[in-house]
Formats: sequence, structure tokens, C-alpha cells
Amino acid sequence: MKLVTYLYDGSQHIGVINRSGKITDISDIVKTNDMTVLIERFDEVKSTLKLCSESDDASAVAIDAVTLLAPLPATRRNIFCVGKNYYAHAEEFGNSGYDSSAAAGNVPTRPIIFSKPSTSISGPGNAIDTSLDPHDTVDYEAELAVVLGKKGRLAQGEDPMSFVFGYTLVNDVTSRHLQKQHSQWLLGKGIDGFCPMGPVLVTADEFGDPGDQILSCHVNGELRQQATLADLIFKVPQLITTLGQSITLLPGDVIATGTPAGVGLGFTPPRYLKKGDNVTVSMNEIGQLTNPVI
Repeated sequence: MKLVTYLYDGSQHIGVINRSGKITDISDIVKTNDMTVLIERFDEVKSTLKLCSESDDASAVAIDAVTLLAPLPATRRNIFCVGKNYYAHAEEFGNSGYDSSAAAGNVPTRPIIFSKPSTSISGPGNAIDTSLDPHDTVDYEAELAVVLGKKGRLAQGEDPMSFVFGYTLVNDVTSRHLQKQHSQWLLGKGIDGFCPMGPVLVTADEFGDPGDQILSCHVNGELRQQATLADLIFKVPQLITTLGQSITLLPGDVIATGTPAGVGLGFTPPRYLKKGDNVTVSMNEIGQLTNPVI
């Protein structure tokens, strides 16, 4: 299933994309307009939502008649993020001079985990505000995000993929100057609106196992990044295991899995985002996440 959070007639709703490509409102079925609550209650309503996704609901609305929000507009805690998790990008970034002291070196031997605050989340079509980085070093990072569906720490021998609810896309927008200046990644990546997310949340059963799916990023129509999920250094199960061994995972937690080579910092000279640009993160299984730059 493909799930969305959206605004319609001035109110927030959650919905499922039906077989006609329209949105069926499921807020009343789940008795909430909060995607995190839906995730918590999913087992109770899964069969009903499946029927909604397979129907031609006469009351469904066209996607272009609503304003799509991030599928999880306000996560309960920071987004877990993974640094330098594609081989070519690890080399690209490790050689850039912008690497932090904590993550110095090229290809990491263990996952590098940092976070972005929930206030950094924005939705499809929301503007990336370059004025929040007065150094003009705003960069893009296309990433697959894993959304978790159950609470707990990972028990010995437990399947980490059993924690996965679904997948969406994020753009891990970054102020490179702040990232370098403070020798860590939170301040450069945690700026308000610097985590566009969406356009939909695809359930794990529809998405399939991460592997052959292709992640891309275009800036003004120019392909800048492209890789398959098979190129990840640390695959999704290992990331979940790394976090879940000692941190209690929660329904609605988001793990941004890292970005491929081709970020603006990797060019000579760097090709940072500028006012008037449009940046699109895409994957066939999820769709396109496009944001203007102001």
C-alpha cells in the first residue's frame, strides 16, 4: 500500500492511494489523522485498508487536488541518519576536507549514526530556504528512509526486518559550512525544513526487500546522483540491528540510510543549491520528492 498525509479543505488527513491513483481518506477508519498512530494500529486495520487500496472509491480525491505533506510530518523524536553509507560517496566525502573528526577516514568500518531533529521535516513542494545558511553552502543528499513499525530492542536472533513498516524518501539537505565549522553533523543538517520527506509511505510488503531499487537525484533536470540500494555499505538489517541492540525502537521511527556519490560538495568547484533551483529525489517504487530552492 501507498499511504499519504495531506491537507484537504483546510484539514489534515491520512489516506491510501487506490487503484485509480486517487486518495481514499482513511482518517475515520483509523480514527486519527496521525500516520504514527496508524502505524501503531496497522495490524487492526490492515485488511480494511487493503480493500480501500484495491477499490475505486467514488469519494476519493485526485492527488493534484490536495496538498501532500510529509508522510510523518512530526516524528516523535529525531530522525536517525547514517553517514557515508555508499562506497563512492564515502570516498567523495572523505576526500572533501569537510569530514568531521568523529567520522574521519574514508570507508567506515561501522555505521556512522547522527540525527536530524523532527523540526527539520518538510513536505513535497515545500521550499528549501537557503537564507538559513548564510554561507551559501546548501547541499542535497538523496536517501531512502526506513520507517519502523514496532516497539522494542532487538533480541538475540530476532529478524531486524520484522521492525520495518515501510519506506519513503528524504533529502538530507545540509549546510556544508556549518557541518565543517562545528566538526559534527547535527547543526549543519538539523536546520528547519532541511529534511524534505515523501511523497508517499510504501508498506514493506509492496516495496519488497531493499536491493535492486534505484535511487536518483536531479537538480533542474540534471542527473546528479544515482545508485541501487545494493550499493549500500551497511544494509538495512545491519542498520536496524546497530540501533536496536541498545536503543528501544518506536513505531514511526525513521532511519535515513545514507546518500550516493554526486552531492554538490563532490564537484570542483562545489555545485551547491541556489535560489531558483529545483531538486528531485526519486525512486520508481515511491515516486518523486521535488522541492524548490529559495
